Amino acid sequence: MKSALLIGVAASALLVAPAVAQQAADGGTVALDELTVTGRGVQTGTGPVDGYVPRATTTGSKTDTPIQLIPQSIGVVGRSQMDDLGTQKADEAVRYSAGVFAQPFGEDSDNNWFYIRGFDATQTGVYRDGMQLSNFAFGNFYTDSYLLERVEVLRGASSSLYGGGNIGGIINYVSKRPLDYDFNEVEVGIDNYPTGFVAFDVNRAIPNEIVSKIAPLPPVWKYRVTGKLEGGDGYSKHEDGIRGVIQGSATYSPDAGTDLTVYANYQHMDQNHGGGDFLPYYGTVKRATSLDGAIDLGRINRKENYSDPDIDRFDRRQVMLGYDLRHEVNPTWTVNSKARFAYGHVKEDQLYPFGYGFADRPSAGNTQLARIRFDHDTEAVSFTADNSATAKFETGGLDHTFLFGVDYKFYHIDQVQASNSFATSVDVHNPDLNDAQPGTFPYIDENTSLHQVGVYAQDQVRFGGGFIATLNGRYDRIWTDANFKRLPSPFGGLNDTGEDKTYEKGRFSGRAGLGYEFSSGLVPYVSVASTFNPLLGSNITAVTGGTRRTLFKPETGVQYEVGVKYAPSTLPIFVSAAIFDLEKENVVNGPFQAQTQLGKVRSRGFEIEAQANLTENWKFIGAFTAYQLKILKGQSDTGTSLKGEQPYLVPEIIGSAFLDYTFTTGAMKGVSLGGGVRYLGKSEATQPNTVKVPSATLFDVAARYEWDAYKVSLNVTNLFDKRYVSGCQGINVCSYGEGRRALVKASYTW
Repeated sequence: MKSALLIGVAASALLVAPAVAQQAADGGTVALDELTVTGRGVQTGTGPVDGYVPRATTTGSKTDTPIQLIPQSIGVVGRSQMDDLGTQKADEAVRYSAGVFAQPFGEDSDNNWFYIRGFDATQTGVYRDGMQLSNFAFGNFYTDSYLLERVEVLRGASSSLYGGGNIGGIINYVSKRPLDYDFNEVEVGIDNYPTGFVAFDVNRAIPNEIVSKIAPLPPVWKYRVTGKLEGGDGYSKHEDGIRGVIQGSATYSPDAGTDLTVYANYQHMDQNHGGGDFLPYYGTVKRATSLDGAIDLGRINRKENYSDPDIDRFDRRQVMLGYDLRHEVNPTWTVNSKARFAYGHVKEDQLYPFGYGFADRPSAGNTQLARIRFDHDTEAVSFTADNSATAKFETGGLDHTFLFGVDYKFYHIDQVQASNSFATSVDVHNPDLNDAQPGTFPYIDENTSLHQVGVYAQDQVRFGGGFIATLNGRYDRIWTDANFKRLPSPFGGLNDTGEDKTYEKGRFSGRAGLGYEFSSGLVPYVSVASTFNPLLGSNITAVTGGTRRTLFKPETGVQYEVGVKYAPSTLPIFVSAAIFDLEKENVVNGPFQAQTQLGKVRSRGFEIEAQANLTENWKFIGAFTAYQLKILKGQSDTGTSLKGEQPYLVPEIIGSAFLDYTFTTGAMKGVSLGGGVRYLGKSEATQPNTVKVPSATLFDVAARYEWDAYKVSLNVTNLFDKRYVSGCQGINVCSYGEGRRALVKASYTW
C-alpha cells in the first residue's frame, strides 16, 4: 500500500510542472468548474449549511470539495441543525451523527467528549478550522458551540492530511467567520436547572460601491463579533458557575481572489463540578448490595454530589488568535496560509468517590463511599501553522486538483497533579460534606514539549466521465522533550527519578481512494488509509529509588473502507453508508499512572447516515452504527491478558432519528414541531469483561415559533427522564447520563 501511494502521489506531482508549462506556452489556461461561490445562500466548504443538508466540505481534503466526492465517510452538522436540536455544547451537536458516541461521562460541563468508531477522539482527534487542538491530560482547549458554524466528523484515518488524529476519526470545528451581508442577533435562554445565558452575534460588510468613493482600488472589509455569557446551577447538587466567551474576526478582500481573515477569542470558566461520574457500578447500574445480600443500599441519587463545595473549583482562562489567508495567484494556482496560537490555564480541585472503602460492593464494616482528593495546575501552549498551494489543471484527459503543503505543530504542557486517598468517607444517601480534608501530595510535576513537521501532497483526479481518484501521501517528523521533576512520596522513596526524556520519530502515512459519480448523484467508493498519531504520556516502571518513565510511541494503524454516497443535484438529500475495518497498534492500556503501551485493537462495522430537507415543511436526520470492537493484544493493570475482550465504555450499537415539521400556511404558520429518538446499545463496564452496562433509549422533542425577526423555542432532551448509565471505565468509575433537560430560548434578528 505504501509503495502504491508513493508512486501515485509522485506521479501526480510530476504531472503538475509540464501541465502548467504547456498552459504558459499556449498562452492560456484550462478553466475547471469552480465549487466555491461567495454570496448569501450558496454553500461552500466552510460556510452556512442550507437546512440539514451539506453540499461541500474542506474536512477530508483541505480543498473545497463536494462531500460525496471524498472517499471517506463524513458527517456535517450545520448551525441550523444545532439550533433545532437545542445544542449548548459541541458534543451535543453530534448526538445524532453516525459512528459517534458523545458525552460518555454524562453532562460534564467543562469538556467535550467524543468516541468515533469505538476510539477516543478527545485527546488527539479534535480540530478547529482544520488545525489540531492538541490535548494531553488536563492541558486541553474548550470550544463553545455558539462560536461554531459547523461541527464536522471525518470518520476513519486522517493522518495523510493532518499528521495525526484518532484512527477512528476526528472532529473538526468550523468557526463562524464574517459573511457578505449585515445582520445582528441577540439570544437569551434558560433551562430547568436553572442555567441561563445571553448571547449576541453581529456581522458587518462594507461592499465595493461604498469603498470605491474613497479608494481607486476598493478593498472589501467584513467583520463579525460573537459572544456569550452563561451562568447558574448545574444538573447536580452544588454544581454552579459562570462562564463567558467572546470572539472577533475581520476579513479583508482587496479583490475577488484574495481573502485575509484575522481572529481572536477569549474564554473564562469559573465553576464547581457536577457529581454524576466516578461512581461505583453497584449503586448505579445495579443496586448496591453486599455479596451475601444482607446489605442493600439501593441506588445512588443521580443528582448527588460527593465533592466538598467549599473546596471544589474549576477555573479555565483561555485565549486563541490567528489568521487565514487565501490568494489566487492565477486561474491555476491558489495559495493558502494559516496559523493559530492558543494558550490555556486550568486549575482544578475536587473530591470524588471511589467505591465502598475502595471495594466494589458494600460490606458489614464498609457501607460508606471512600473519597479521593485531587487537584492540578496546568498550563498549555499550542502553535500550529499550515501553508499550502493548490493547482487545478487538465492533462491527458485527466482533471486534477493538486494540493501540496507543509505544516508545523508545537504543543507544550506544564502541569502539577496532586492527590490524597485519605479524604473522609461519606454516607451514600446523606453525605456530610463539611468535614475538614487533608491536603494533597504532588505525584507528577511535568514539562513536556512536542514539535512536529509534516510535508503532504494530495491529488484529486477526475477521469473517464465519472471516476474520481484521490491519492494522499505525507511524511512527518516529531521531536518530544519531557522533564519529570524528582518528587518525594508521602510513603517514602520517590515518585519520579527526575530524568529528562526525549523521543524522535519519522513516518509516512497515506490514503488511496477511488469512486465513481453517476449522473443520478450516486457515488460508490473504496479507500485504504494508514495512520501515524503522535502521543504524549509515558509507561511507568518501578526502579530502585523511585519510578522510571518511557515515552509513548506514536499510534499506527490501517483502515479499509467501502461505501456509497447519494447527493442528487436536484434534491436536498445526502445519504452515506460505509463498511469499515480498522486496526490500531501501540494502544495504551490501564489506568492513569499505571499505563502500558502494549495494545492492538480492531474495529469492524457498518454505518449509515441520512440528512434531508424533504420538502419545504419536512426535515430529517437519521443514523445507525453497528460495529465489533476487539482487543487483539493488551493487558490489564494487574497483568491479565485482554486478548479477545471488548474495550469498556463504548457501545457497539448506536442509532438515532429526528424529524422536524414546519407549518408554512394557515393559523399555525411559523410553528415547527420536532421529535427524536436516540439508542445507546449495551457496553462493557470492566476489562477483563465481567459486567455490562445495559442499553438505553432516549426521546427528545422540540418546538419553535418564528414570526418577523423573532424566534422562540423549547427543546426537551431525555423527555421521560430516563435513568441510565452512559458508560463505565472500571467497576468504580461509572457515569450517569444526563436526565431530563428543558431549554427555552428566544432570539431577535435584524
